[in-house]
Amino acid sequence: MKAKGSFRPALLLAGALLGSSPAMAADPVEARIASLEKELAELKALVKAQAAAPAAQPATPAPQSASKPDVSVSSGARLQFYGFARFDASYDNARITPGNIALYAPTEAVVNDDAEWNLTASATRVGMNLYGPDTETMKLTGNIEFDFLSGATENASNPRLRHGYLKAFWPARDFSIIAGQTWDLNASLIPFVDDPAIMWDAGNIGGRHPQIRFTKGFKSGEKSRVEVAVAAARTIGETNVSGADSGKDAAMPSLQGRLALSTPLLVSGKPATIAVSGHYGQEEWDTAADGTHETLDSWSCVLELSLPLSSKLLFASELFTGENLDDYWGGIGQGRNGATAIRTHGGWAALRFAATPETTLSLGAGMDDPNDDDLASNMRSLNETQFISVTHRITPNFILGSQLSRWRTDYKNQQEGDAIRAQTSVTYSF
Repeated sequence: MKAKGSFRPALLLAGALLGSSPAMAADPVEARIASLEKELAELKALVKAQAAAPAAQPATPAPQSASKPDVSVSSGARLQFYGFARFDASYDNARITPGNIALYAPTEAVVNDDAEWNLTASATRVGMNLYGPDTETMKLTGNIEFDFLSGATENASNPRLRHGYLKAFWPARDFSIIAGQTWDLNASLIPFVDDPAIMWDAGNIGGRHPQIRFTKGFKSGEKSRVEVAVAAARTIGETNVSGADSGKDAAMPSLQGRLALSTPLLVSGKPATIAVSGHYGQEEWDTAADGTHETLDSWSCVLELSLPLSSKLLFASELFTGENLDDYWGGIGQGRNGATAIRTHGGWAALRFAATPETTLSLGAGMDDPNDDDLASNMRSLNETQFISVTHRITPNFILGSQLSRWRTDYKNQQEGDAIRAQTSVTYSF
C-alpha cells in the first residue's frame, strides 16, 4: 500500500507537467501517460509479489549478512568470509568439567573445592558462506564453518567442522533441501549464554549431525507462517564389542522432525514462535563377537517457545523428554547403563534484554534430570545451572562478554558437586 501511495502522486505530477508544456502536442502527452500507467501497473505487480513471498525460515541455518564484502569464483558462485577471534577466561571456585567449557561439576567425593583458572582461544571461529549461481526459480546457498574446540593440546587445538552443507531453496514454493552437516531439527533454540557449551548436559539438548533435510512453509493468514521439516541424520554411538559404531551398526539413520508456527502475539513486527520437535533412532550394541546384540532406542520430544515480550525483551524456553540422549547432549552425557537406555527430562528458560543497541543482559536456568531407576551407583542423577550474562559491543567488531553461573550436579549414592564460575570473553568479529 505504501508503494501505491507514493507512485500515484508521481504519475499525476508527470501528467500535469506534460500537459502544461506548450512544446508538446496532445497525442504525445497521452502516449506518455499511457506509458507511465503501464509502468505503474508493473510496479504494483512487483510490490504485490514481494509482499506474498514467504518469510525466512526460522528453523534452517541462516547465512551471515550479505552486506559484507565477498569474492567470486570461476563457477559463478560468490564466497563471503566471516568469523571471529575469541579469547575466554574463567575462574571456578571448584572444578567444572571439562574446563574450557562448562558441562557439569564433578563429585566432591573425588574433587573437593579444587579451584581452577581456564584460559583458551579455542572458541575462535572461521566460516565461509556460499551464494549461487541461482536459477530463475531456485536460490542456492551453502556454508562451511570451523572452530577449534575439538581438543588436542591447549596451545595446538585441532580444527573442528561445525557446518558443511548446501541449501537449495525454491521461494515460490517455500520449499528447501539441505544436505550436509548443520544443526539438528530437534531442540533448535539456543540459550542466551556466553559459554560456548550453550548449556549442553544442563537442559539444552540438540547438536549438529550430517543430514538431509526437507522443509516446507505455509502461509497462515496474512502474518503467520507454519513450517514443517523432516530430516534423516547420522546416528553416532560408541564402539560396541564388535568394534563398530553402535549407531552405524543399527543400519538406519535417525529421523528428525519439527512443526512450528510463527505469528505476532504481543509485539507488532516481532512474531512469536512455538514448535514441537523430536527425533527417533536406534543403536545396536553387540554383546558378543558372534553378533548377539541389544537394540537401544534413542528418542526425544521437545516443546520450543520464543516469545518477544516487548521491543527489547525476549523470553525463550525449551522443555524435553526422551531416552538415550548422550549423542544429543542429554542425560548429562549418559545414554545407557549396560543394556538399559537412560530416560531423562529437563529444559531451560531465559530472558534477554537489549538495554541499548550495544549492551544486552541475559539471565536464565536449566536442568537435566535422568531417571534414577536407570542409573548405576555413582552415575550423574541431576544437573542444574543458573546464569546471568552481559554482552557489550565497544565497536561493531570489538565485543566483551561476561557471565556468572552456578552449577550443581547430583550423583546416585555419592556426594554432589557444585561450583561457581566467573567467565569473560573478548571477541574480534569480522
